Amino acid sequence: MASRGAGGLALASCVLVAVNALVMVLVAFGNITDYDTNEPFVRHVLAMDTTNFGAPEGEGLDDDVMWRAIGNDTLQTIAYIAIIVWETLTAIVLVVATGAWIRAFVRGVGDPTARSLATIGLLMVIALFFGGFIAIGGEWFQMWKSTAWNGIDSAFRYGAIATLALIVVHLPTSPTDR
Repeated sequence: MASRGAGGLALASCVLVAVNALVMVLVAFGNITDYDTNEPFVRHVLAMDTTNFGAPEGEGLDDDVMWRAIGNDTLQTIAYIAIIVWETLTAIVLVVATGAWIRAFVRGVGDPTARSLATIGLLMVIALFFGGFIAIGGEWFQMWKSTAWNGIDSAFRYGAIATLALIVVHLPTSPTDR
C-alpha cells in the first residue's frame, strides 16, 4: 500500500490542500496580528483615491467611475474585517480538510468528507481572490489603475494555486490511486 499511496492522488490532494491551508493561515494570522499593514490597502482600493494611472500630472481622477468609491471609514473598516473573517474561516476549513486528507491517506481509503471540505475551502479561496480582489477590487474599484495599491498579481497567484488544487482534488480516482 505504501508504494501505491506515495504516488497517488490522495497524497497529491493532501499536499495541495495543505499548502493552501498554510497560505490562508499565514494570510489571516498576518492580518489579525499586523492589522495596520493591509488596512491602508483596503482603504485606498475602496476610496479609489489612487486610480489615476496614466493621467497627466495634476489631472483629477476618472469622474465616470468615481461614484463607485467608498470613502466612509466605518464601511472601509467593516469591509476589511469581513475580509479577515473570510480568510480565517477559509483557513479553518482548509486545515480541517488537510486533516481529513491525512486520515484518508494513512488509512488507504477514499474519503468523500476530505474532498467535500477541500472543495468548500478551495472555493472560498477562489471566491476571495478571484471574486473579491480581482473582480470587485480590480474591476469595480479599478484597482488595476493604481500603481501604489494594486493586488491583482498576488490575488491571481493565490487563486490559481487554489484552482490547481481543486482540479487535482476532483480528478477521478481508482482504488490503486489512493
